[in-house]
Amino acid sequence: MKKRIAFFDFDGTITTKDSFLEIIKYCKGSARFYMGFILNAPFIIAWKAGLISNQAAKERMMQYFFGRMTQERFNEMSNQFSATALPSLVRPKALLEIKKLLAAGTEVVIVSASAENWLQHWCQTNGVQLLGTKLAVKEGRITGKIENRNCHGQEKVARIRQAYDLSAYDEILGYGDTKGDKPMLELATFSFYKPFR
Repeated sequence: MKKRIAFFDFDGTITTKDSFLEIIKYCKGSARFYMGFILNAPFIIAWKAGLISNQAAKERMMQYFFGRMTQERFNEMSNQFSATALPSLVRPKALLEIKKLLAAGTEVVIVSASAENWLQHWCQTNGVQLLGTKLAVKEGRITGKIENRNCHGQEKVARIRQAYDLSAYDEILGYGDTKGDKPMLELATFSFYKPFR
């Protein structure tokens, strides 16, 4: 029996919406969500224009919405979001594919730029492993900064290689939907781009 592992991007591949934006709406409400984006519009425009990095833009938004929140409170809200709101964002075809792979004995790993805090509960519930962005904490509070690097682009490959000996697998499957997933898809024996649309 072939030993297989499958790496899935999360936002856009498994879900219909970006979970980072959705958890902000869930925790802060739509009015504060839109006001926050208006106030931070220069940073978002700068990111879209390639003037600042994906990580810098994400850190700015994390600082604005969650900076100084206790880690305990943030994790409570993350778990509530994961249990109640996240399932409705998941593409049925993606979940079916994951269940089929698990049933066939394939290891399944979510590799996401979204923070592990709000993906962990969903991953545990569905029996899959997780490599995600880690948020920095200081004195028990969320700083808004990312620990090391955002799990995006080439960093996805670095995190995968750090966690898994790929030479131990006969087949590597990759699932993604943006250019930020391309490096991860290039690792795969078989890759699938926007497979559940």
